[in-house]
Amino acid sequence: MNQIKKLAGQTVIYGLSNMLGRFLNYLLVPLHTIVLGKFFFGKLTYIYSSTAIVLVLLTYGLETGFFRFASKKEEDYNKVLGTSLYSIVFTTSIFVLLSLVFKNLWQGYFEVNNYRIVLYFVLIIAFDVLNAIPFAKLRIDERPVKFVIIKFVGIFINISLNLFYLWFCRTLSETGNTGFFARIYNSDLVLEYVLIANLISSAVTFIVLLPEIIKVKPSFDFKLLKRLLNYSFPILLIGLAGMLNDNIDKLLIPTLINDPNPMEQLGIYGANFKLSVLMVLFIQMFRYAAEPFFFKNSENSDAKKLYADVMNYFIIFGLIIFLGVILYLDILKYFIAPEFWEGLYVVPILLFSKLIFGILFSLSIWYKVTDKTKFGILVAGIGAIITILLNIILLPRIGYLGSAFASLTSYIVMLVVSYYLCTKHYLIKYNFKKISFYFILAFALLAISKLNEVESKIIYYSINTLLLFGFITTAYLIEKKSLTNEH
Repeated sequence: MNQIKKLAGQTVIYGLSNMLGRFLNYLLVPLHTIVLGKFFFGKLTYIYSSTAIVLVLLTYGLETGFFRFASKKEEDYNKVLGTSLYSIVFTTSIFVLLSLVFKNLWQGYFEVNNYRIVLYFVLIIAFDVLNAIPFAKLRIDERPVKFVIIKFVGIFINISLNLFYLWFCRTLSETGNTGFFARIYNSDLVLEYVLIANLISSAVTFIVLLPEIIKVKPSFDFKLLKRLLNYSFPILLIGLAGMLNDNIDKLLIPTLINDPNPMEQLGIYGANFKLSVLMVLFIQMFRYAAEPFFFKNSENSDAKKLYADVMNYFIIFGLIIFLGVILYLDILKYFIAPEFWEGLYVVPILLFSKLIFGILFSLSIWYKVTDKTKFGILVAGIGAIITILLNIILLPRIGYLGSAFASLTSYIVMLVVSYYLCTKHYLIKYNFKKISFYFILAFALLAISKLNEVESKIIYYSINTLLLFGFITTAYLIEKKSLTNEH
């Protein structure tokens, strides 16, 4: 329990930067949906989905490889750090050079005439990739406070510049002001303003992280690089497949959806996807703390029991978020502009899909600590294939609802396959009786809520609050009893 408390503590600290910070970034969504509208919000979603996939390619699993080798006592920490960092710098430089030389290809891909969009896209990726290893260093060194501070610097800059361009300058311009700041705003450049803010934020974060690397004097080792790449390449394939599974729907919607305004449909889907923000942020902050935690405890005699306990608590908190969002969706919908509300019906599916993804991540530790990442490739590959096929089949027929079902189906199949392989190679005895009870209880409470036809909103939300509190209380009593019995 001391180890789990330590993980919980680090998760909370990382959450200060990740959950609160990214939530602050997500508060820009109302502004973005209002100012950009369906089309440009769809274009922004398309660009960021492409960015996510390219980021995975350019980090090529070295972040996880760095965790694995840096946590080994027999390895030279500085060599692991330097080899990982210099490799990333070299490949990122090549990417930037080639992208600028062949910028016309990127312009065609994004269907934009303005080469500046490509420049912003390329530089944002470059800085974010270069920031990956320094941030990983802070995590493996267990320095979450500095991690939080640096993250917040970038977040503050991004939010401030978005507000400056899209609120301050826009307001001055639309009220007839002819001053300098009013002239900065141009309604045709709203997409660029968002990207410029992101670029400056990433660049400043890079500058702030530089001293963290310079003072260590990292070194480079070709033999170590080969070992790192041998370990990390499967992680790349896993990450790529996972990122495709998470973003390919947003890249396929403009092409496959049967609608006269496909980019607007992507905008609606992308905006409603944002309503799963609480689940996404919870999973992300858990991942920041859990991955180095799992590796550091992999050689302990009670590691498997520890992993099972972590899974149990993750599911409890994940279901609390799942219930909370759905029970209060009629309030949370004001997070996006009203013109996007027509897609609200996909939110529960997307939310549950993300919960399954979080469970899959927790389970995936079995092949990482055993260095059997080839099975991770298999699992992720199966998921990517299912996602792509189901999107191709369903998008022309039922629109972006098909993308939501494709994502959920893919994660469920991946979870089943991964657990089956886990039982064969690194059996972890999860408490399925307890886990099943929590899922049944959560869906039973949702069913009760759906049967609640009280017209008074005050009474309706009071009942939903009691249902949510009932789940939390039940889980607390069960876990309290379980912990008492263990001791």
